[in-house]
Amino acid sequence: MGLGDRRLARPGRLRLAAVGTLAAVGLLAAACGSDSSGSSTSSAGGATDKAKTATSAASAGGMDALVSAAKAEGKLNVITLPPDWANYGEIIQKFSAKYGIKVTSDNPDGSSADEITAVKQLRGQSRAPDVLDLGNSFALQAATEGLIAPYQVATWKDIPDSLKESGGQWFSDYGGYVSIAYDTKAVSPAPKSFADLKNPAYKGKIAINGDPTQAGAAFAAVFAAALANGGSFDNILPGVQYFADLKKSGNFLPVKGTPATIESGQTPIMIWWDYLNASAADKAKGKVDLKINIPTDGVYANYYTQAISKTAPHPAAARLWEEYLYSDEGQNLWLKGRARPVRLEAMTTAGTVDKTLLAALPEAPKDTRYPTQAQLDKAKQVVNDNWAKLVGGA
Repeated sequence: MGLGDRRLARPGRLRLAAVGTLAAVGLLAAACGSDSSGSSTSSAGGATDKAKTATSAASAGGMDALVSAAKAEGKLNVITLPPDWANYGEIIQKFSAKYGIKVTSDNPDGSSADEITAVKQLRGQSRAPDVLDLGNSFALQAATEGLIAPYQVATWKDIPDSLKESGGQWFSDYGGYVSIAYDTKAVSPAPKSFADLKNPAYKGKIAINGDPTQAGAAFAAVFAAALANGGSFDNILPGVQYFADLKKSGNFLPVKGTPATIESGQTPIMIWWDYLNASAADKAKGKVDLKINIPTDGVYANYYTQAISKTAPHPAAARLWEEYLYSDEGQNLWLKGRARPVRLEAMTTAGTVDKTLLAALPEAPKDTRYPTQAQLDKAKQVVNDNWAKLVGGA
């Protein structure tokens, strides 16, 4: 059982997401203050110090104590979270209103790689990222480099074992399917597969959301293309070659596709996560008529991943943010953004899922498979080694 049945259910190994478990999506939380970390964290006193090493709400003194410490800090820095990505705009607003915590969100159009760079470069500064939303392979990189603080949210048991690191260094959050969106006013015939996208009628129309060596959603597009062109989870190279050929024919645009480029008509065909294409369709309504298909020849699905920075300047707020995201309220807000939250199966069973939002999800392929982490690591290396050489900038 996979992302079909309108559920992101259990997925054999649904890990990638932004480049590796599908990412996306927000960013550096550049704090508006100076680098005096004492202003926010010192006021929280011992509670904040305790939160720095807390691996659960219980070890922070309980949820009430965690909330109090987070409120005392008063700030949270998030990174690479566009407001129209999986409904993050509303999620941030509601978290801030509920707890009275100011959320600073910087570089919203950045990548998973940018997040890791920010953690390293801003370490020790009050504007450093507190929390991360990464493709799984990037989360593994961050964990290997000692950048992550282990933490298990209260609903930890609802997250399938294959979608979390057992010690709490990273845990999957939301996911979806690679899809093909097209503007019916500018594109004909309607593309339903990667094979269709080779049509000369699509010259200068096709885009992905950036460089697949940096952005998880772009990496996912390459993996889906590989599956559609004789590749496999053990061989992503056909996907790289596919885009090289698409660029040579003139169909592929070497630009970063975004909701803005879709709305302006610059990228009338976008290969992106289904929930992001759906969000772009909503935003561009009245300007473009965007329709979405999950390609029939390259079904690829995955999740993005949450993690807490080991050097978070606001450690209590960082942990409270994760508790909020994995609560029923937070999970339903991701669902409102057309993404499939990781606790969807458990919430459906418990009756806590928003049934109207669940019914609004498009039907998805039932036979969905997922790569192992070793396959993802190998695929990432192949893309890193060959994208610039065969395709060039994107």
